[in-house]
Amino acid sequence: MTSFRALSAPDLPALVEINNAGYPAVPMTTLQELEELFALSSVALGVLDDSGEVQGFLMGVDPGENYDSENYRYFESRVANHLYIDRVVLSESLRGQGAGTALYEHVFDLARQAGRDGVTCEVNLQPPNPGSLRFHHRMGFADVDTQATKGGAVVVQLLQASLGGSPHANI
Repeated sequence: MTSFRALSAPDLPALVEINNAGYPAVPMTTLQELEELFALSSVALGVLDDSGEVQGFLMGVDPGENYDSENYRYFESRVANHLYIDRVVLSESLRGQGAGTALYEHVFDLARQAGRDGVTCEVNLQPPNPGSLRFHHRMGFADVDTQATKGGAVVVQLLQASLGGSPHANI
């Protein structure tokens, strides 16, 4: 069974390693960048392995934050009441074991409890991350738009899942 716990500042150095091991599916990050994201995050969860060690994480940002992310700003200009998932990374040891599904179901529940109408995120198209895109579609995310970011170096699929009714209903 997958379990989660709230992240704290002492977790961040290990999360940088987990994050950077996921490159190119997620962008490389520094400790300072992750600290800044953590400070903005309304949801910051660690995914634990059977021994209780953090082997993955998710950070999400509520609407109305002063966050200088091209993808966050896209949703902020179009979606009034969403939880934006900025970063989700699972170490190789957790993949294929249902941890991602359990994590998203938990986050959908948290977003509903916070009164959010939907959850938004993006998945890389260039560099390609087809496994993540398939996963998000299975979790009920609908394609919204594509966007070139980081000066055109990355192209993302912008995604949105409705929290109305079924946990996997599309907007």
